[in-house]
Amino acid sequence: MPKFFVTPDKINDNKIIIDTDDVTHISRVLRLGAGDTLTVCDSRGIDYEARIETVEAKRIVCEIISKKQSASEPPIKVTLFQGLPKASKMEYIIQKTTELGISEIVPVKLSRCVVKLDGQKDERKKTDRWQKISEAAAKQSGRGIVPKIGDVITLGEVIERSKEFDIFFVPYECEEQKTLKETLLSKDNVKTVGFIIGPEGGFDAAEAELIRNSGIETVTLGKRILRTETAGEAVLAMTMYEIGDIN
Repeated sequence: MPKFFVTPDKINDNKIIIDTDDVTHISRVLRLGAGDTLTVCDSRGIDYEARIETVEAKRIVCEIISKKQSASEPPIKVTLFQGLPKASKMEYIIQKTTELGISEIVPVKLSRCVVKLDGQKDERKKTDRWQKISEAAAKQSGRGIVPKIGDVITLGEVIERSKEFDIFFVPYECEEQKTLKETLLSKDNVKTVGFIIGPEGGFDAAEAELIRNSGIETVTLGKRILRTETAGEAVLAMTMYEIGDIN
């Protein structure tokens, strides 16, 4: 059954209003009309089975048939802090980590980032586009939420946010002892996990020193160095296997 997302304010009195670009897709591409059913998610993990009542030019009104907790959301919330890569790589990272169960992706400015965003307007334009890619990937993979694409932040801001998580770490090619598995299994009842992935050129010496001095754990991913667009999804898959819902 086709699945679409709405914001919670569009669900009231046993009705759901769809008034986004999905109206065109539902009515003209899928050719659904009054009486047809679809799945609508409130973007907070609740799925509604709904029947279309009316189709207008810019909105569709549906009647709620039933609702249930989305079965596709993992028991842990994982946030990826991603050093800004080239545009196509960022889109790939968003798509694949969304499919694997990420909760939030936060772009990070680092000294070796190839991409340099030109001010807040450019940042907002990029993050708006990335949010749409997240939503499309969430629809395709049957997610119960649309992973949030955060505002672009600095490494210092990442370190400050690291205190919010039950487990926080940095995969680092110079780490030879501490494994990801050790870190993930070091605590019980973990609900939130965060990690940083460097950009194409990795972390520079000053950034690596700042991370070490902050007390954030560094972990090894093995003897092979992964590309920035591979590392995030690999770490997420391993995390979901060890303490998520893939095992």
